[in-house]
Amino acid sequence: MNYVLYAVPFFFLLIGIELIADRLRGKSSYRAADALNSLSAGVLSTTSGLLTKVVGLLTYTFAWQHLALVEMSASSLWVWLLAFVFYDFCYYWNHRLGHERNVLWAAHSVHHQSEEYNLSTALRQTSTGFLLGWVFYLPMALAGVPPLVFFTVGALNLLYQFWVHTRHVPKLGWLEWIFITPSNHRVHHAQNPVYMDRNYGGVFILWDRLFGTFQEELDEEPVIFGVTTPLASWNPLWANLQFYVQLWRDAVRAESRWDKLRIWFMRTGWRPADVVERYPQAKPDLSRFIKFEVPLGRAQTWYAGLQFALYVVAGTWLLGIGDKASLAGLWLAWAWMAFGLYAIGTWLENRPWARWLELARLALNWPALWAGAALGLLPMGAMGWGLLGLYSLVSLLALFGLSRREAALAV
Repeated sequence: MNYVLYAVPFFFLLIGIELIADRLRGKSSYRAADALNSLSAGVLSTTSGLLTKVVGLLTYTFAWQHLALVEMSASSLWVWLLAFVFYDFCYYWNHRLGHERNVLWAAHSVHHQSEEYNLSTALRQTSTGFLLGWVFYLPMALAGVPPLVFFTVGALNLLYQFWVHTRHVPKLGWLEWIFITPSNHRVHHAQNPVYMDRNYGGVFILWDRLFGTFQEELDEEPVIFGVTTPLASWNPLWANLQFYVQLWRDAVRAESRWDKLRIWFMRTGWRPADVVERYPQAKPDLSRFIKFEVPLGRAQTWYAGLQFALYVVAGTWLLGIGDKASLAGLWLAWAWMAFGLYAIGTWLENRPWARWLELARLALNWPALWAGAALGLLPMGAMGWGLLGLYSLVSLLALFGLSRREAALAV
């Protein structure tokens, strides 16, 4: 069962409730562009996962079939309970090394780039974690945990982590000693020196207390969210590539061949001495920290949000039919999704070419959806084409109206 698919409506319902709580309590934990960027990264991640999940599936199943030391039964309750705890233990080390090694941080950093902390941040996930993340769960296969059990407890672990991404829940007393809570996970998302690289568990905080990586949220040290090298972009593609590009550039610039290789596996932030000397990187002063923002009119923001809704619907549809889709269809869907989310990010950044890119996106929807129908991704009868035509017409009228409004304001 695809638990994430069935959880999607509840995710957005809870985000809506959190927005209402923000208004009632006079808080401001959401900014439209930031939330859309986080959600875009999440939609891109789930779409990418339809193509890349085979890596984890095949490696885990192969190891379980050929290397398992014992045979566990999926019909035994104790196997499920053991697997749930075992998974979180493996997740702790995957998560911890994801912060401590350059190449792993390149994937995981996507989740930390938001400078806000709310339930949309929970959905901000990487599209490249499949490259090395599977390695950390092989001990479960060697121990004999069946694939059905492994993938189910993995999904439950991920779903648990959604609710802890909020600023509205205070410390929860004795639960803080056992479970990951909103308070100790806020610490994890901080860039304050006292909080950095702490509280790695997915469900249980016990691992952090056991291995010396626990840090309590302090009243005297308000959390500043984000990463020490800001993304400074609303582009979900760049969000996934930024740190890889930085590592590649430093590897190319390094004179030593050994440095070119080891930079990928050194502690996060390590750079060759000669590269640091020639290409220094300044870190922002947290005492003068300013969140990334691009001035954008309310109408422009609403337009981006309504366009993004199309990709939420499409992403949910793909989660539902992904197991039945052809490889060619999934690649088409990913390309369509990636280009569309990139165009929305460009719009949110108010780039000079954003409107031309938006026109190209609207035009390309027609051949993309025709190809999708031909590949069996979606039924496209007369009603489907009529809805696409209506959507395109409304979008074009909105674009024209925004352009006229801006021209009038300029005068």
